[in-house]
Amino acid sequence: MKKNLLVIALAAGCLITTGCASKKDLENCKLENKELTTNYQNTKEQLAASQARAASLEEQLAQAKKDYASLQKSLDKSLSNASQNNVSIEKLVDQINESNQYIRHLVEVKSKSDSLNMVLTNNLTRSLSKEELKEVDVQVLKGVVYISLADNMLYKSGSYEINDRAQETLSKIAKIIMDYKDYDVLIEGNTDNVPITRENIRNNWDLSCLRASSVVQYLQTKYGVDPKRLTAGGRGEYNPIATNDTEVGKQRNRRTQIIITPKLDQFMDLIEQAPEE
Repeated sequence: MKKNLLVIALAAGCLITTGCASKKDLENCKLENKELTTNYQNTKEQLAASQARAASLEEQLAQAKKDYASLQKSLDKSLSNASQNNVSIEKLVDQINESNQYIRHLVEVKSKSDSLNMVLTNNLTRSLSKEELKEVDVQVLKGVVYISLADNMLYKSGSYEINDRAQETLSKIAKIIMDYKDYDVLIEGNTDNVPITRENIRNNWDLSCLRASSVVQYLQTKYGVDPKRLTAGGRGEYNPIATNDTEVGKQRNRRTQIIITPKLDQFMDLIEQAPEE
């Protein structure tokens, strides 16, 4: 009996001891489970945050790619415009240089023409006597040499025929014309406003033209001036240099002008050399 009771007591003790151990393990498991659950939740939240950051970075990368493409396009356009502008600027510089060269050429031509005109004028003035200079006026106006001769020293009274007195003066003028072969010569007749009444002369237009023609033919036949260089023209009473209300004024208006000018084809050559706009 006592032996049985001892066995029962030992068994009960073992059950109590086993129950205590199982309860402690359970508590430890619960703690571990709670810790794992917490760690899992934290990890899950961190993963979600990382995924959000990755999505944001992807969006930023996509926007950066768009911005880069736009910037590249703008850069290409700017480079293209710069290239075109450089071409335009170079073309403009070439045009300016060409224009400057043309202007310098014109200045050189004008300077040369002015120098020749001055020499021509001086040579003619020195060759004329004091008496001739009273009736011959030599001027340079706008690059053109004007030799004005009074009609009473050139023509017979009321006529268009050259008189003997004019021969010496015309010979000196002819020599100057022959020396300067690059110049053309215009002979221009002018009258006062007094109507002319002569056979075969209808009016002052006729008289001025006939007088100019007489000088042209005289220079050609007497002194061998090339007729291709000569032009005869009349302006009648319509180019006065003084009033026709006085005798002195009328006398000044009755004149023949020998106008020595650079050849027209030289001016045309200069125009052709002008740079295009």
